[in-house]
Amino acid sequence: MLADQDRIFTNLYGHHDWRLKSARMRGDWDGTGEILARGRDAIIDEMKKSGLRGRGGAGFPTGLKWSFMPKQSDGRPAYLVVNADEGEPGTCKDRDMMRHDPHKLIEGCLVAGFAMNAVAAYIYIRGEFHDEADVLEAAIDEAYEAGLVGRNACGSGYDFDVYVHRGAGAYICGEETALIQSLEGHKGQPRLKPPFPANVGVWGCPTTVNNVESIAVAPTILRRGAEWFAGLGRPNNTGTKVFCISGCVNQPCNVEEEMGIPLRELIEKHAGGVIGGWDNLQAVIPGGASVPLLPKATCDEILMDFDSLREVKSGLGTAAVIVMDKSVDVVRAIARLSKFYKHESCGQCTPCREGTGWMWRVMERLVRGEAELSEIDTLLEVTYQVEGHTICALGDAAAWPIQGLVRHFRPELERRIKERYAPQAAE
Repeated sequence: MLADQDRIFTNLYGHHDWRLKSARMRGDWDGTGEILARGRDAIIDEMKKSGLRGRGGAGFPTGLKWSFMPKQSDGRPAYLVVNADEGEPGTCKDRDMMRHDPHKLIEGCLVAGFAMNAVAAYIYIRGEFHDEADVLEAAIDEAYEAGLVGRNACGSGYDFDVYVHRGAGAYICGEETALIQSLEGHKGQPRLKPPFPANVGVWGCPTTVNNVESIAVAPTILRRGAEWFAGLGRPNNTGTKVFCISGCVNQPCNVEEEMGIPLRELIEKHAGGVIGGWDNLQAVIPGGASVPLLPKATCDEILMDFDSLREVKSGLGTAAVIVMDKSVDVVRAIARLSKFYKHESCGQCTPCREGTGWMWRVMERLVRGEAELSEIDTLLEVTYQVEGHTICALGDAAAWPIQGLVRHFRPELERRIKERYAPQAAE
């Protein structure tokens, strides 16, 4: 269990004021100028040593991603873009960070922007987050007034601006190139890669897109040292992580914990346990709606980190833990997710545009048992035709929940079909 002195988000629940004075009392903006004085290469090296992996879902090493930005400018300005869209069902961590700890994010923008020689940060925030955007803009104003960002930020001689851009609520804009398209004023549709954003990003300039949590933890890592952060969690899965626990638990919550914590411990210590007790557990989606669910037998022992979950054919994703007890119709739950992905597909790629709708319609029939047994395999085959054949990962996100359902709950799918046709066979 994570010790209190190792928590990064000390105001995650809003018990204290979010404004600059209180944020400084909690340690934010402490010695930021000295951090910048270390130089760009030193900051990136420290981030690499920390082992921080992106907290938005993909888990790509953050320091390595920063190092992809050009060392010398070719005349084009460079930009940092913060992905605060947070549209993944079950995920509600970034909004609490922005609502209650906005200065952590703003300081992180400055440090990360400096490390990548960026001239500005654009925080692309989900359009529905009205209060969070207001708080963030007020906190940015405070930082400008205090000389922490803007011209000669923190007395470093470095000029850096921070802007908030409100999106329009499209899930696809959580994908980094679709976010860039939207930020430019275009329709939010993913771009083909290469070129990658580090070379040709927003407005054709070098750009790095990072999740809110990835950026917000950077100043604390640089203050306390890479060894401290790397000492938490497990090898290749280091540090702390904010987990979102929802569904059939007694106390749904966001909680910062050590990477690699057992799933059962996470749920029982922080979320009050499964409603009806652990034995009433049916399944858990461990990382937001786009990763395959896990049955109770796997949940008993599984650790919550990137590698452990990948070994059981699921993923940590955004660490949004969705708990389903035995009262949940698990087939209907996955069908509802299929409908979500059908609705949110941008329609650019044929496998996703046509496949998400087809998969949803079959899932709705499976909920009612109105299918042939052979259609289960046909559905599974279609998921593999969609997965990996689209510009972005939305096709994968639509396919994986269905694959997890068939993998672990095929008997339930078959039972519904057999029961529906049993009366007809008896006649």
